Amino acid sequence: MIMVRKKGIPIRNLKNNTLQILTARVESLEREERERIRATEGNQQRQNNSNINNIVNNVNNSNNNGKSVRPKRRVCHVCDKGFDRPSALDTHMLVHNGLKPFKCHVCEYACNTKSGLVTHLRVHSGERPFKCHVCEYACTTSGGLTTHLRVHSGEKPYKCHVCEKAFANSSHLTRHLRVHSGEKPYKCHACEYVCTQSGSLTAHLRVHSGEKPYKCHVCDEAFANSSHLTSHLRVHSGEKPYKCHVCEYAFTQSGSLTAHLRVHSGEKPYKCHVCDEAFARSSTLTSHLRVHSGEKPYKCHVCEYACTTSGGLTTHLRVHSGEKPFKCNVCEQAFTTSSHLTRHLRVHSGEKPYKCHVCDEAFAQSSHLKAHSRAHSGEKPFKCHVCDEAFVQSGHLTAHMNTHREK
Repeated sequence: MIMVRKKGIPIRNLKNNTLQILTARVESLEREERERIRATEGNQQRQNNSNINNIVNNVNNSNNNGKSVRPKRRVCHVCDKGFDRPSALDTHMLVHNGLKPFKCHVCEYACNTKSGLVTHLRVHSGERPFKCHVCEYACTTSGGLTTHLRVHSGEKPYKCHVCEKAFANSSHLTRHLRVHSGEKPYKCHACEYVCTQSGSLTAHLRVHSGEKPYKCHVCDEAFANSSHLTSHLRVHSGEKPYKCHVCEYAFTQSGSLTAHLRVHSGEKPYKCHVCDEAFARSSTLTSHLRVHSGEKPYKCHVCEYACTTSGGLTTHLRVHSGEKPFKCNVCEQAFTTSSHLTRHLRVHSGEKPYKCHVCDEAFAQSSHLKAHSRAHSGEKPFKCHVCDEAFVQSGHLTAHMNTHREK
């Protein structure tokens, strides 16, 4: 349910006559807008006729070089954008001077056009006049419906000139182009974090404020990002809609499936410019780069612990709170992270999704497969600094180090 507040009162508690007034207000604004458009079209037609006459006169009275004088346009002195009507220029100038004269009487929202206010008021009234003829989707703007219809048609008119990837929405193309340019225009005022999307910055700022507005109705866990809540709810429902076509593994997030498919393909497109190590996920590369820089931007407010990822800090804070939000539905054992619960559930199901491509042995944990694979490759990455003996697993090195201490 949409919760809109005016002086702290939820809209669901507003009286019926208030909603009727609100609906009448929307209809009144829409009528005014239609009348304004009709008047504008009439003025525009008269202006066009006048412009045509001027052009004819200019052609007839052209100078010796044969050049005619074009009708004058109103030009914005800030960005040089041109307009045919003074009123259009006046409206445009509101963008530059920051004025927002059209204010919502329900909440504190304000905008610089009447049509923008009309659209906003539909948030309060619940009106969605633009309906899809294929499915039941409805929205508040004609532009939103146009973009949605491309889901059905498959049309992607916005193409990247670098890699030819196509998008249904111009804003998605703008965001994508930043991958090629490296531009990150959204900067955090509290730390040095920068990103390509305004939404990412909004979510990041909650790291500093501690705000978590998205709450789970099952276990009361809260999240800074709505997509994180959506993924979390699948922990409770058991839904894993993203399935691998190579093996039987399934995921709660599309990004996890994309990264998983690189296990099969061996693709590691994200490379470190310092040590040339490569990764299947961009987030893993970002965290890895902090190994070189020593940066640990996520700091615990209780102790001096700091880490390289926000997820690491969230997990750490449960050490202080004792919170274990992830509960097994078989034996009621609880865990601090969803990954620990996922791993535990395999004890009950017997599932072993990690298969060796050499001998077909299977494992319940990816770390066990990684250690097993070293038996085939002969790799021994854990070396003793005393005698240079090397081991396949870190646990074996720990046990070996005890032999030096005993001596």
